[in-house]
Amino acid sequence: MDIVLIRLIFVLTIAAVCDLLQPFGLSSRADAVVGAVIGLAIVLFEVRLREISLKRLIGSAIGSVLGIFGAYLFSLVIRNSLKPGATQSFLQLMVILLMAYVGLIVGANKGDLLNLSALGGIFGGEKQSKKSYKILDTSVIIDGRIADIAETGFLDGVLVIPQFVLRELQLVADSADSLKRNRGRRGLDILQRIQKIVTLQVQIVENDFPAVREVDMKLIELAKLLEGKIVTNDFNLNKVAQLQGVEVLNINELANSLKPIVLPGEAMRVFILKEGKEYNQGVAYLDDGTMVVVDNARKMIGKTIDIAVTSVLQTTAGKMIFGKFDERAVVRVEAPRGVNSRPGQPQPSSPQTAPAAASERPAEPV
Repeated sequence: MDIVLIRLIFVLTIAAVCDLLQPFGLSSRADAVVGAVIGLAIVLFEVRLREISLKRLIGSAIGSVLGIFGAYLFSLVIRNSLKPGATQSFLQLMVILLMAYVGLIVGANKGDLLNLSALGGIFGGEKQSKKSYKILDTSVIIDGRIADIAETGFLDGVLVIPQFVLRELQLVADSADSLKRNRGRRGLDILQRIQKIVTLQVQIVENDFPAVREVDMKLIELAKLLEGKIVTNDFNLNKVAQLQGVEVLNINELANSLKPIVLPGEAMRVFILKEGKEYNQGVAYLDDGTMVVVDNARKMIGKTIDIAVTSVLQTTAGKMIFGKFDERAVVRVEAPRGVNSRPGQPQPSSPQTAPAAASERPAEPV
């Protein structure tokens, strides 16, 4: 509130000075309006200046000084080459404005290269504000798990969505194949979900590389340009990017690393879904998609059973668990109800034998 009041007083002061002095040769009210406009322009410039880092300010100042010095040398050449007049004055003014403008823009852009911390003192507190860019691939957007990861807060920096990835996603969504069309629309829904995350900064970039046709190679070139990382679950893109020195965040590798650790000998409860490739094998899947191959479980398809883990195999495609089913456990589970199973007591072989045993007992005397 205090800053707003100070800015208002500054604008009114300039308007009052212009009203009294009339520097533009207009009426007092017209000069006051022009002064107020100039004051507002200065305030807007100050507001924009507050958002610029100290490095850019120093770089723009150095660039402006060098530009004005170069313009002065050019003006000497123009003064000695042309006759005095309106043309000479116009060229000298244009050279000064041009060189000052170019020096200001170039100095501001190159100001980030300055290392102010080496100077110490008040410049030692200037921190490196380098952003971390993570570029999304089409496959990881369609996959959808990136939205769940982003909502948990594990992704930092800027999430970059290239324009050419959006075009490819739109082509998939407009495909004549119903399967591809559904995948493309799912990807667009995932993007809308990501953009609604408040704690995440999402940026859509227009950078394109016309000389490169493949989307994967465009992603690699964009990652080199932004010095960022590619987020994907494409195995081939992962390998090509690593060969070219680009860091890759693979969602599949993250999912495999988060799977629970299973040791041989542990007991598991799984649902046998289908028959295995080998003889008398059954196949089950955990909630995270891990395949479980169970021996002696072919007859238990469609049932939930307890197995013992025998070994765990880690491959590039994921993790596989091998287990063994004990048929004797099923026999114990299917034992007749109401039968006392304590050791040392006889158990009837079937319910039909119980009445016979009761009839063989001697009758009690009356």
